[in-house]
Amino acid sequence: MSDIRIRKADGTWVVRAAGAVIAESNNALELSENGYESVIYFPRSCIAMAFLDTNDHSTVCPHKGTASYFDIAAKSSTLVNAAWSYENPKEGVAEIKDHLAFYCSENVAVEQL
Repeated sequence: MSDIRIRKADGTWVVRAAGAVIAESNNALELSENGYESVIYFPRSCIAMAFLDTNDHSTVCPHKGTASYFDIAAKSSTLVNAAWSYENPKEGVAEIKDHLAFYCSENVAVEQL
């Protein structure tokens, strides 16, 4: 069994995609899982969802459930599978429902202000 901890992330967090701020929240969650870097999950209400498009990609985590993926429509390109969400997370991680996390890359940054 994976040891997963979820807590309110301290401070204000932002997501910058291709230079534009597409999310900002002081109600983000930090998910820590043994063997992995901590991940910041943003409430859907704090994300400019107009820039995100759902796609058909999905993965399954035995501890969190099935993840759905999103592309980010940036000015110059589409950032494929740049964000994910557990639409129906397993009982032990129910807090991350209605939240999205983002892959950090050369085009996407998750930063604490």
